[in-house]
Amino acid sequence: MIVASPKSITELKKLIAGHQKVLFAGCGTCVTVCLAGGEREVGIAGYAVRMARKLENEPLQLTQVTIERQCENEFIKDLAAHVDGVDAIVSFGCGVGVQAIAERFPDIPVYPGLDTEFMGLLEEQAVWTEKCLGCGECVLAVYGGICPVTRCAKRLLNGPCGGSTEDSCEVDPDRPCAWQLIYVRLKNIGQLDRLDDIAEPKDWSPSWHSGARKVVRKEHRV
Repeated sequence: MIVASPKSITELKKLIAGHQKVLFAGCGTCVTVCLAGGEREVGIAGYAVRMARKLENEPLQLTQVTIERQCENEFIKDLAAHVDGVDAIVSFGCGVGVQAIAERFPDIPVYPGLDTEFMGLLEEQAVWTEKCLGCGECVLAVYGGICPVTRCAKRLLNGPCGGSTEDSCEVDPDRPCAWQLIYVRLKNIGQLDRLDDIAEPKDWSPSWHSGARKVVRKEHRV
């Protein structure tokens, strides 16, 4: 799941300064689950921004719509009926949603209402933890389903650094050492022998370092 955090009301006001008719667009998938950009959050942000603008004698005509997903054109078309006459759109989706809406409506400014954080997992109530970096070359099979690329602060592939302890990472004492987790996991599933092989330097060419990536599944194209 993509995890995001809401921008402050002060930030939102700055984004739409000078605009009189604005559309706040929510997303009903990832950012709804992480309590950042769903219908409820868009409603709260919209109310707060309207009140702030009213107190400053800068009334705002605001429309609020939440669609199923902002990362698919099939759902973005549902915004078309609401964009006529608006000066700007504030997307309460992830960064993909912001860009997808901007591409769909090239003549209207589109601003992000959220800060996209990472791909993560709900650990407990209202707490999300990053689990995947989207590096393009998954090594989870080697490390017992625990990713050293994401969860080790130093991206180490051949064991822990000298500064870690059995319980924690030297970079952040509140963060468990990824390699201790990997060791325990492989031991529990009877695959400690995987650590006998030396991992070669990671090929970062499929990762974000190479620029925007694209996946094409030719067998599914028509």
